[in-house]
Amino acid sequence: MKTTETPAPLPAESGAPLAKEDLPPTAPPEEKKEGTVLNVFSHGVLVLWAIMVVMPLLWAVMTSFKDDRSIFSSPWSLPDSLHFDNWSRAWTEANMSDYFLNTVLVVGGSLIGTLVLGSMAAYVLARFDFPGNRFIYYLFIGGMSFPIMLALVPLFYVVNNMGLLNTIHGLILVYIAYSLPFTVFFLTAFFRTLPTSIAEAAFVDGASHSRTFFQIMLPMAKPGLISVGIFNFLGQWNQYMLPTVLNTDPDKRVLTQGLVQLAVSQGYKGDWSGLFAGLVIAMLPVLAAYIVFQRQVVQGLTAGALK
Repeated sequence: MKTTETPAPLPAESGAPLAKEDLPPTAPPEEKKEGTVLNVFSHGVLVLWAIMVVMPLLWAVMTSFKDDRSIFSSPWSLPDSLHFDNWSRAWTEANMSDYFLNTVLVVGGSLIGTLVLGSMAAYVLARFDFPGNRFIYYLFIGGMSFPIMLALVPLFYVVNNMGLLNTIHGLILVYIAYSLPFTVFFLTAFFRTLPTSIAEAAFVDGASHSRTFFQIMLPMAKPGLISVGIFNFLGQWNQYMLPTVLNTDPDKRVLTQGLVQLAVSQGYKGDWSGLFAGLVIAMLPVLAAYIVFQRQVVQGLTAGALK
């Protein structure tokens, strides 16, 4: 029985020239040109953005090694000599050492508390279904949109009535409450991307919920913890409004309060070199933390976005 179907064309033999229709399609020259222009434009924007961010930082570091006369006479030139006495003067005479220690205590305690409590709450919301799960989750999300300025006056009275005003541990508790909504929101999405088979195997082996969380799930969530920890560290280290309202004791000021006080006092004295030195002292821990953990931050952000 004959068929009307035509046989498929055979591939060209080795060494035989290919027909024009057999060649793979190539992108039109217009598309290649548009892609090149787009790449050049995007790279140019990134380079411009990098210059806008890096140049003020480099200028502040360079100015911290100048004397007051050089700051005004040649603000854009390199320092003729490195004046390290600016740093020592800001560290000792301006009490930056005390402010730095207070900030380390407050931010260190609040960061640990935020990560521990936030990871536990996020793990429960991501892994267990119970009545009110979504309500609690959206309640945390609603806390992210609540302006902190509206809560300053009632927060002051609450902290004062609890006897925590002008204390380090009171400021730590407020920082934890301030950072929990974003931490829970971020880590809930991250815990949902982790495989459930490992936790189920741990339950089969007799591990409790707490042991499974602390020994199995929490180490697996290390990239997410580092990412959200960096964001919380930046926000808490640069926090100014909360300590200004809740921490009026001069001996327990944090770095942001100390920098404002230094700017006021050094402005009258004309010690601009000491002011820039104090600014760089407050800026170095943030830069060091990001430089050390920048790869983990990128891994945490990409891992939380992929299923």
